[in-house]
Amino acid sequence: MSTWRELAQQAKAWPFAEARRILDRIGGETPDKGYVLFETGYGPSGLPHIGTFGEVARTSMVRHAFATLSDIPTKLVCFSDDMDGLRKVPDNVPAPEMVRENLGKPLTDIPDPFGTHASFGAHNNARLQGFLDFFGFDYEFVSATECYRAGRFDRALLTALANYDAIMDVMLPTLSKERQRTYSPFLPVSPKTGRVLQVPVLDRDVERGTILFADEDGERTEVPVTGGHCKMQWKPDWAMRWFALDVDYEMAGKDLIDSAKLGNRLVSILGGKPPVGFHYELFLDEQGEKISKSKGNGLSVDEWLTYGPWESLSLFMYQKPKSAKKLSFDVIPRNVDDYLAHRRNYHDKDDAAGQLENPAWHVHCGAPPVPEGGPSYSMLLNLASAANTEDKATLWGFISRYTPDVTPDSAPFLDRLVDHAVAYYRDFVHPAKQYRAPSAEEAAALRELLDKLRALPADADAETIQGEFYAVGKAHPDTFSNLRAWFKAIYEILLGQQQGPRLGSFVALYGLANFIALAETTLHQHEDV
Repeated sequence: MSTWRELAQQAKAWPFAEARRILDRIGGETPDKGYVLFETGYGPSGLPHIGTFGEVARTSMVRHAFATLSDIPTKLVCFSDDMDGLRKVPDNVPAPEMVRENLGKPLTDIPDPFGTHASFGAHNNARLQGFLDFFGFDYEFVSATECYRAGRFDRALLTALANYDAIMDVMLPTLSKERQRTYSPFLPVSPKTGRVLQVPVLDRDVERGTILFADEDGERTEVPVTGGHCKMQWKPDWAMRWFALDVDYEMAGKDLIDSAKLGNRLVSILGGKPPVGFHYELFLDEQGEKISKSKGNGLSVDEWLTYGPWESLSLFMYQKPKSAKKLSFDVIPRNVDDYLAHRRNYHDKDDAAGQLENPAWHVHCGAPPVPEGGPSYSMLLNLASAANTEDKATLWGFISRYTPDVTPDSAPFLDRLVDHAVAYYRDFVHPAKQYRAPSAEEAAALRELLDKLRALPADADAETIQGEFYAVGKAHPDTFSNLRAWFKAIYEILLGQQQGPRLGSFVALYGLANFIALAETTLHQHEDV
């Protein structure tokens, strides 16, 4: 029988394909630093967002795939670019005037407007780490400020200074004529104001490791490029970081492909080896436009987690990362049910090869939990819709009657799912309900259906109930052109929606008597109009 490692060598899932590229990069041998380094970057001028989750989740999937292929140690670094000079006051921060007075300074030198940490950068870094810890990611947090000021980047910075002209030869053609006149890959920190300055370098001394520039008051000032007296422009900085840390793998959005290509050239100039890169497609909103933090047209992690479990968000990130996908509230139910199906299929399969290709394997780092049973997410929404309830206990009443061995204690994931379904029903399904009156022919068909359902035993199974729906729909070809039209009419008349569940399964769960009562009440209401 093949081992997991042998099967992983042939696995087609994209994390395995990425892991094999990393093995090729290092020649199958442990790097001199003793481990393979995966990196994700974070700009801490704002709070972590759904893109942050996606990048760390996807990188973690590749890391786990690599660990399945090889015994070489790995490390994931979440790097905060917190020495950047703050360019504008973020929205919705307290004490905006205080922040405005400190614009241009590194984020780690700006007082925390929230008053909880030593600096604004420290505050946002803490939020990032809390965010990552909530999801249980295995990572090491690294601060740019600490790397610059503690000397971790000194060798790389001196190497960049020695290759200043070659770096400029790469960067200048990418800039406008106006920007070319003032561009420098080094951004000095003013000794007088503490601000990170976008100023030209007037002279440089490779032996002394210094640059000369005009400070904000016009005085010619010389500072070392080391020790936190300078930071680099972001594209050279990205390459310098790859070189300094010897990064083996980093992914980024499709919008950064050209920047990554520049970074590859720059890290080679420094004498390093470009990391393996992966570029994922960006998300689209409901109108098909790219998600933008500045536009505020995206979906936040907190919003997703209100209506669906984190596992469904992780699945969303796993699926087709190189394809543009709509990121909106209406994709959540489908992703939740897809996750449940993958988790169930994983445990139904006997072959390990199929399990390695299952998305649930990647969502759960190789150990998907055993399914708990109970209804799907969409079925929970339909239960709430039929019962017209936002009460969790009511939904559990239906579940417990249909599957008595499933309880909130024995099925904690399902219990979470009920919470999510109640919230989704309250905020999206209920406000969108639009009932319609049945035509005379439709009402007659519904009454015929009720007669057949009344003749069934109270514990009739889903297939038996479904058969009665089929029989009545087929018996009225002049009213319903096909079974889909028949089911659509039932959804619109009884549930106030155009789509719905498989009715046999739904009625078995909701209760035969409950469904009959719902239909009778609806028909009587329209008869009285």
